[in-house]
Amino acid sequence: MLRMKDVYAVPDQHIRYAAKKAFFGTKMIEGSSVQSHGVKMLFLVEKLEYLKVGLNNVTYIDVILQSLPPSYDPFIVNYNMNGLEKSIHELIYMLVQYEATTHKSEPAVLVGEASTSKAFRQGRQTLEEEEGQGNGGHSHC
Repeated sequence: MLRMKDVYAVPDQHIRYAAKKAFFGTKMIEGSSVQSHGVKMLFLVEKLEYLKVGLNNVTYIDVILQSLPPSYDPFIVNYNMNGLEKSIHELIYMLVQYEATTHKSEPAVLVGEASTSKAFRQGRQTLEEEEGQGNGGHSHC
């Protein structure tokens, strides 16, 4: 008889496949935190290392760089042109520094709730009264 462990065990090949799929398929969303993305990618790298997938540091770095959005293209060009060979931790630190220097200069978009304040309503009433006086005291709507 088959043991329960053998019947319900997930094959190692499937686990490695799922881990590689997650790593190669992860993409950073434009505007999200590069630090969070880096931590996620680092977790996936460590999982692949634990599963003995056999990828080297250069491949990990290439995939991490490819997972970045277009706003990181200048960083990627600079990294590749200078022939930098860093560890994954160093790369993530560099990306966080790049994000801090480049994205802080971009204007912040504030999203607020639309409201009509008392001052706005009073200003609108005053404007309507002035427009009404300019037309002989009659407002044509």
